[in-house]
Amino acid sequence: MEENTKSIQKTARTAGILYLLIAVLSIPVHFLIPAQLIVAGDAATTANNIMASEGLFRMSIAAELVLLLTEIVLSVLLYLLFKPVNKTLSLVAAVSRLAMTTIHGVNLLTRFIVLLLLSGASYLAVFAPDQLQALVMVFLEAYDYGFTIGIVFFFLHTLILGYLIFKSGYFPRILGVLFIIASLGYLIDSFSHVLIPNYTKGPVYLALPIAIAEIAFPLWLLIKGVNAEQWKKRATVSEHEE
Repeated sequence: MEENTKSIQKTARTAGILYLLIAVLSIPVHFLIPAQLIVAGDAATTANNIMASEGLFRMSIAAELVLLLTEIVLSVLLYLLFKPVNKTLSLVAAVSRLAMTTIHGVNLLTRFIVLLLLSGASYLAVFAPDQLQALVMVFLEAYDYGFTIGIVFFFLHTLILGYLIFKSGYFPRILGVLFIIASLGYLIDSFSHVLIPNYTKGPVYLALPIAIAEIAFPLWLLIKGVNAEQWKKRATVSEHEE
């Protein structure tokens, strides 16, 4: 069991590193680069921006692929961390995060379609330039909706993760509360995209608990790890129950 305790501390800190990597990569992929290239309602300017900065656009795709690969590993590590609390719920949380990752991976096809539309290939000559630009904007907006669909599954992940943290006994309960509040922010924001026409982004009070939870928890994992004694107790009880 002593070996298992050391192993779970390594798992926690690795999860913290990966969680922070996702947070860091998400900033340019989902905020900085789109803000630099995409002009809402202006298809021509957006298309020209992407053609002028194709390397940057491709880098954002590559960065998102790294992000998604990291999500897969993190899902497994979080499952291992919270398996002693509730094996079934920990599995549901992992599958929910993997479902989001799968959706976001498929959703990346829209970015490649944008590159195809702006490639200047001979078969695209049947489209007028303004038609191609309009199609580019359609696929960029389709990407946003695809991302939103993935976040619906992430809501389920964060809700269950918050509960598992709260019940674990080896993480501070406040972190669990933060994740439960953050999950409601994900739920409200994602369904607002679906139900409200021309919805762009939620108010600050939705984003703030999300940001706090997504930074506080990985920092705790990285710096403090788990309460080894409490994890050991939960793991022992879980083994006996099985």
